[in-house]
Amino acid sequence: MDMFEKFPVAHLDSDQLQKILTLETELRNETNENIVLIAYDEKGEE
Repeated sequence: MDMFEKFPVAHLDSDQLQKILTLETELRNETNENIVLIAYDEKGEE
């Protein structure tokens, strides 16, 4: 199982995505770094 099979992108609704975008903005403002958050859905080994 490769990395992309083990960690596919998580399916988020618009409210959940907005929370991530808001947190990205807050972290960027606090750190002066270009922070990008990525949501993955970890799959177990089969």
